[in-house]
Parts: sequence; structure tokens; C-alpha cells
Amino acid sequence: MFTELYRKLIDPFKRSIRNKLILTMTFLTILPVIAMTVVAAENTRSSMEEEIMETNRANMNWASIYLGEQFARMNNLIYSIQISDELHQYLALNQDAPAASRFDEQKAVFNMLNSVYYSAGNYVFGVELYLKELDTLFTFNSMESRIRSVPDIPSAYDELFEHHKDFTIINDPNDSEKFHMTRSMNRFEDQAQIGAISLEVKWAEFNQTLELLDSRGDYAVYIADSTGSPVYQPNKEIQPSAEALERLAATKDSSGFIRTAKEYVFYHAIDPSGMRLIKIVPSHVINESAMETMKYGLVVGGLATVVSVLLAALVAWRTSKPIVTLANSMKGIQLIKDKEVVRSGRVDEIGLLETNLHGMASRIREHIRDNYLMNLEKQTAELKALQSQIHPHFLQNTLQMIGGMVYSQKPADSYKVIRALSEMFRYIVRAPDGLVPLQSELDQLEHYMLIQKQRFASRLEYKLEIEGGLGDCYIPKLSLQPIVENAFVHGLERKQGEWKLNIEVVRRDHEVTIRISDNGVGMDQERLAEMQSRLSKLSQQGDRVWSSGTSIGLVNAASRIVMHFGPAYGMNMESREGQGTSVTVRIPCHTGGEIS
Repeated sequence: MFTELYRKLIDPFKRSIRNKLILTMTFLTILPVIAMTVVAAENTRSSMEEEIMETNRANMNWASIYLGEQFARMNNLIYSIQISDELHQYLALNQDAPAASRFDEQKAVFNMLNSVYYSAGNYVFGVELYLKELDTLFTFNSMESRIRSVPDIPSAYDELFEHHKDFTIINDPNDSEKFHMTRSMNRFEDQAQIGAISLEVKWAEFNQTLELLDSRGDYAVYIADSTGSPVYQPNKEIQPSAEALERLAATKDSSGFIRTAKEYVFYHAIDPSGMRLIKIVPSHVINESAMETMKYGLVVGGLATVVSVLLAALVAWRTSKPIVTLANSMKGIQLIKDKEVVRSGRVDEIGLLETNLHGMASRIREHIRDNYLMNLEKQTAELKALQSQIHPHFLQNTLQMIGGMVYSQKPADSYKVIRALSEMFRYIVRAPDGLVPLQSELDQLEHYMLIQKQRFASRLEYKLEIEGGLGDCYIPKLSLQPIVENAFVHGLERKQGEWKLNIEVVRRDHEVTIRISDNGVGMDQERLAEMQSRLSKLSQQGDRVWSSGTSIGLVNAASRIVMHFGPAYGMNMESREGQGTSVTVRIPCHTGGEIS
């Protein structure tokens, strides 16, 4: 299937120099347009990539500075609590301090937390103060303000104390829109963790900054932990790929750029939070500009292609026209038949080639005609000589037989033989030399067999069977008698005992098969192979007339059949030594006879 399709696509270009020229010129015109479009698109993409990278590096830098300032402001709130006099006075109380003094100090701490809470702005939801050594937890927010005793470290502070961290930012497990910013309180002397201060903050405080980095809405901008995993991401439609997260976790640089197969990843550290600002730009955003250029380039390229094809077709047509004209002129040259060919009348190299070609064709045609006529005259003379002769032994034996019959038999019997011999001579002399009706050829054979039957009397058994009408069937003159003569000379006359000769004529549609078989001595395999070889070669040498060797009449009869009807017809021979020989003749039955 693919081979046939490929052949159909290639054949028009193999057979036409005009098609090749059009295709070549089209490619030569289109390829520069395509190359320019591709280069322009790639330059646009590269420029867009460079611009986006530079812009995002600058934007990431100022955004991380601004976010760092916001985290620093929150950190300052924690520091203001940590260094407050109220907290230090409360921590300075010993266990034996009176309850009134402890109550006053606790109230002072609450007032300090209240002051910090309201000074922080609306992005802080609440403030907590945990004192590990006193097992005390202060909580202050818009909903409540209380102090309670906690014998164990609250779960919100587990990571801070278990890993001895100074600072943590953890999302609220109950509300993803909030996080807890917690800083450890360490004793000055041994740096032991004695408590922690935590702010409950809204992530929305950073939305404005993050939205400025995602002005198109096509990017992924988020705050991440130190490994690059998202901690807060307002727009979750675009997520970082596994490759990006893996490479972010592996890098230790404070800022930089990572290129993956599908995205551009920009990162920058947010001091002093220990977190990272991440921005992911999908590759298709950068490629969009290149695609726009490519689209317009394709439109221009399409128009240029149409114009190029038209120009290429015009130029190729004008350029190849004389060559095509010469090729058509060559097609019109007939080496057998004369045919008027219109010449271009050009005076350039094409015209010279055309003139010489026609001159050469004319000389070849004359040579073929002269040679053909010489061979035809020679072959006609040889065929007429072969057709006009009767085997001298047959004529001598027939005349001797007639002489004996005059004295020993009735005059009517002698007249019958003389009449048969006369009809044979009349058929040879008067019948056309080309094709004759098959029935006339069979009648000639009947005259011949009547004489042979009279000669050999009861020793010869002869049978002729005809199946189907033969009214429109024709055969070369004297094609069957040489076969029958061969049967007598080379087969029956060498055999002792009874002789049998059978002739079967069978017509099937437009073909006739004539089978002539005898029960003579037959022939050995070597002789049979030689005869079959001579008969088979007639399909390649149908115009050859044999004039030497044995069975001349039979082979020449086969040659004339091939000459008239083509190599699909002719003779075939079969024989077995001691059992007889069979010759089969095949002719068409749709050819009219010739009139001499």
C-alpha cells in the first residue's frame, strides 16, 4: 500500500522534467521564506525569554525585599514583647511572691499584649505568650484574653522546642488563610529556651505583593519553605512540577533561576523569615509571542508561497516548453509508419536537435523499409517454391499406381485417383498464396489421403473428425499436408503391420485445434527435443524459412502460422518411440482470407 502510494507520488516527477523544474523552483522560493519565518520566531522567543528573565529577576528582588520588611515588622512586634518591662518584671517574680503582686504583673502583661495587638494592624489576629518554666500560656485576640496553666508544651510549639529552633512559621491547621509566626525566648546566660511568643497572622497581608508578580494570572507565585514546597499560594490553578520542586530543594543559593522542560522557575530568599519567594512562568507564555510572530510569518509565507508557485510554474513552463515540445515530437516519430510531425521551427540548440532527430528517424525508417522489403521478397520466393512442390517420390508412386490400375481395375477407379491428383495440382496453382479457408485445406488433405488409401489399400486406416463450424476459419495454404506427409515418410512407412492416421478438428469459440496423430515408429527423446526446440524458436524467429534439414515442410508450415497469427499460435509435437507421433496445430478463427 505504502509502496503504491509512494510510486504514485514520485511517478509524475520521474516522467516530467517540467514537474521537476516546478518543484525545484518552488522549493528554492519557499525555503528562504520558511527559514526567515523560523529565525524571526526564534529571535522573538529568545528576546521574549531574555526580557522575562530580566524583568522577573528585578521584580523578585524588590518583592522579596518588601516581603522581608513585612516579616521584619512582625518580628519587631515579637521583639517588643520580648524586651518589654512588663514581661521581665513578671519573669522576675519568684514562686513565693504574694498573689496580689502576681495578679498585678499578669495584668500588666495583658495590657502590654493588648497594646501590641492593636498596634500591629488588622493583619494580626492574635498574640500568644508561652512561658515554659512557669507552665503559663497568655492568649490575647479579638475574641478572648486569658491566662491558663499548661503542664505540657502546647502542640503548636512542638516543632520549636523539639528541634531547638529559634523561629518557625506554621500554617494554622484549622484555617489555611492564617499562619503562626513563632519566635523562641532564650535565657541570656545559657541560651536555654524558656518560652515563646507567637503571632497569628493573615496570609492576605502578602496578597497585594504576590498579585503584582502575577499580573497576567498565568503564573504560579507562592511563598515556600526552605525546600521550595508551597506554604502559601493564592492562585492554585498552576502548580510547580515535580522536577521544579526537586531542583529547588537541591539548590542552596539565596536567589536564582531554574529552567525545566515545561517552566521557568525564579526564586529569592525572604529575609529574615528563612522562607523563599517562588515564581513559575510556564514555557507557553514565552512561546506565545513567538507563535504570534510565527502565525504572521506563516500568513506572509503562505502568500509568498502562492506567488512563488505561480512564478515557478510560469518560469518552468516557459523554460521547459521547448524540451516538452521536442519530447512530444519524438513521441510522434514512427519508425515503421510515416506520420506527419509538426516541428517547432526553433533555430537554437533545441531546434538543431529536433532537425537532426527527425533526419535520423527518416533514414532509419528508410533502412527498415528497404531491409523489410528485401527479406519479404526472399521469403515469399522461398515459400512459393516450397508450396508449389509435390514430393517427387509421392508423384512417382502415384503415377506408377495409376498405370497399374489402368490394366487391372475399372476405369472409374483410375479416374477417381487421376481426378484427386488433378485437384491437388489445381489447388497448388490456383489457390491464393496467403490464407485459405480451413475447409479448402481439409479438402486438399482428403484428395491426398484418397491417393494414399488407394496405394496402401486395407493396410491404412484413416479417420477425420470435425467438431464445430469452420466457415470463418482460415489457415496458411498447404499447412496440413506437410504434417501428414511427415507421418507417412518418418512414421508409418517404417512400421510393420497396420497403419492408423487420425485427424481431429475441434473449434472452441475463436480458436481451432487440429490434432494429427499416427501409430508409426515415433522418435527417440533426442530427436523429439530437437524438433520441439525448432518449433519453440519460431515464436522469436517467426519470419524464418527453413531450407535444410529434415521435416522442412512441417517446420516451414509452423513458421508461416506464427508469421500470420503471432507467437501465441503454431505447432506442438509429442512422440513416444515405437508408439507413434502426434502434432497439434492451433490457429485463431476470426481472420479473413486474402485474395490474390
